[in-house]
Amino acid sequence: MREGVTDIFGYPGGAILPAYDALLDYPIRHILARHEQGATHMADGYARATGKVGVAVATSGPGATNMVTGMATAMMDSSPIVCITGQVGSRLIGSDAFQETDITGVTLPVTKHNYLVRRAEDVAPAVREAFYLARTGRPGPVLIDITKDAQQASCTFDWDAAAPKPHGRPPTPPQLTEHRRALELINAAERPLILAGHGILIGNAMAQVRELADRAQIPVAMTLLGIGAFPASHPLNLGMMGMHGEAWVNTAIQQADLLIALGMRFDDRVTGNLKTYAQNAKKIHIEIDPAEINKNVTVDVGIVGDVRGVLDRLLPSIAPGDRRAWLDSIDALKGHSAVRDIKNLPDEGHLYAAHVIHDLWHATNGKALVVTDVGQHQMWEAQYYHHDVPRSLITSGGLGTMGFALPAAIGAKVARPRADVWVVVGDGGFQMTMAELATIVQENLDINIAIINNGYLGMVRQWQEFFYERRYSATPLLSPDFVKIAQAYGIKAQSVTKRADVVPAVKAARAERQAVLLDFVVEQEDTVYPMVPAGADLDQMIRRPDPTPLADTGDEIGRASADPTSPADQSSGGVEVSPKRDQFGRASADPLAETGADV
Repeated sequence: MREGVTDIFGYPGGAILPAYDALLDYPIRHILARHEQGATHMADGYARATGKVGVAVATSGPGATNMVTGMATAMMDSSPIVCITGQVGSRLIGSDAFQETDITGVTLPVTKHNYLVRRAEDVAPAVREAFYLARTGRPGPVLIDITKDAQQASCTFDWDAAAPKPHGRPPTPPQLTEHRRALELINAAERPLILAGHGILIGNAMAQVRELADRAQIPVAMTLLGIGAFPASHPLNLGMMGMHGEAWVNTAIQQADLLIALGMRFDDRVTGNLKTYAQNAKKIHIEIDPAEINKNVTVDVGIVGDVRGVLDRLLPSIAPGDRRAWLDSIDALKGHSAVRDIKNLPDEGHLYAAHVIHDLWHATNGKALVVTDVGQHQMWEAQYYHHDVPRSLITSGGLGTMGFALPAAIGAKVARPRADVWVVVGDGGFQMTMAELATIVQENLDINIAIINNGYLGMVRQWQEFFYERRYSATPLLSPDFVKIAQAYGIKAQSVTKRADVVPAVKAARAERQAVLLDFVVEQEDTVYPMVPAGADLDQMIRRPDPTPLADTGDEIGRASADPTSPADQSSGGVEVSPKRDQFGRASADPLAETGADV
C-alpha cells in the first residue's frame, strides 16, 4: 500500500499462504487469475496502461516457473512489474522439497534484479528496493522470492529505515559535446527522420517530440511499441517502420541523411540487413540505457538519458526548418504503398482481417485502448487502427508472446476502468490463455474481445507460403466454437462472417456495458504486406502483387526465397495440398485429410 499499490494479480498456493492470509487485513484488491502466466501478463498490462508498477503474486515451484514467460515479456519491453513468489522454508532450500525451485536462478536473465528473502526483517527493504528498481532508469521486472518462514516470522517494522540506498550507475552528467554535435546535425540536415520508440511513452516525452517535429518540420516514423507516442493523424506521422511497416517509411529511412532515434533500440525487426541499413544517414541515438547505444547500429552521436530530459535541453537551440522538398519526396512514395487501400479490398462475401480492424477503428472513433496478441492480426492492427492517444496500444513486441492479449487486457481494464478496452487476438493465441475469460466474469469487467479467426497460425503460415513453398506444416488450426465457449462462461458472443455485419456487431458490443466476444471468421490465406524478409535490405520488401510492383527479392508471384541473397532451395519436393474446409471455410487440423497424399 505504501508503494501506491491498490490492485494485485495472483494465484495462491502453500508457500505463499501466509502473505495471502495477511492480505485480508488490507484494502488491496486481489484479482484471481486462472494461471500464473496470466497473472504476470495482467500486471504487465496494468503497468503499460498507466506507467505504474504492476504486481503479480504466486506460490513456489510451478507457480513461480509459470510466471517466467510473463517476466521475460516485461523485460524485453521495459515494463515495470514486481513479481512476489513464495518459497519453501529456509531449512528446506536445496533439499528438493515439495514445490521447490531455484526461481532466482531461473529468472536471472529475464529480470532487472531478483531477491531471495530468508528473514522477516529483510522483507521491507527488498520490497522497497524492488519497486524502486522496477520503475527507475529503464523499467523492467523485479522478482522477490520470500521463504515461508520469513513470511510467518515477526520483526520490528520501520518503513523509513527500509528506504532503498542509491543503486546502479551514478547519474550521467550533461554530455555537452554530444549535445552540440546533435544540434549541428539536426539543424544542417536536409532529409532528417525521427524514429519514435517506446521510450518516448515510458518517459512521457510526447510533447517534446511533437515540438521537435513541428518546429524543425521533421517527419516521424514509429516502432511498433512507439505507436501512440506521436498522433497518427498528425501530417508528419509517416506510420510504422520495419518488417511490416509502411513501404514509404522504410524507403525514406534508406534515403534519409539523418536519423534521430528516440527511445528505441534498433532491433532486427526495425533495421533489416545491418550492413545496408541507412548507409547515407548520420545517426543520433538518445536512449536511457547506455548498453543499447552502438549495440546494433553504430551511431555518430550517442546521448545517454531519458528522452524528455535530453530534448528539453536541445529544443531551445533547434532551428525552425523548411523541409518541404523532403516531405514532398516522401509523399510521392506513398503512391506505391504496399499496405492495401482498404477501399479497394473486395467485399464479395469475403471478410478480411483488414476490414475488421479498419471498421473497429471507425466504430470506436479511434479512442479504444487496444490490446493485441502476436501475429498477423497484430500487424494489421498497427497498420489499420490509427492511434492518436498515448498508451492506447498494448502489445508484446520484443518477446512476441502469444497468449499475452487477453490477460494483459484484464490488467489494463483494472488500471483504467473507464477505458473502452478491446482485445484483438488470433484464434491461436486466444486458445493459449482463454481460461482467463473466467477472471473477466468473476471481476465483472467490461472487456470486448475480437478474435481474428482464420483457421491457421497465420503468421507462421505466411512464412511457410513465402519461404517454404506453401508446405503448411502444423499451421492449420482446429478451434472450438468460440461463441459457445464464451457463452459457457456467461459472456455474450456472436460470430461475424460478412463485412456488413462488422460495425453493427462492434456497436452492439460497446452498448452492452459487459464483456462481449466477437468471432470474426476471416479470409484464411490472407497476407500481411509489405514484408521485409529476415536479413534483407530494409527497402527490399515483398509487396502485394497488384498494383504495387514486386520487390526485387521476390519471385514471379511476389514470394521471396528463404535466403534473400540466393535462390530458394529446390531440393525439397513435396505435394501441394489444399486443406479441407469446414462450414466456415476454415482448414481442418490435418491438411492432408481426405487428399490421398502419400506421406
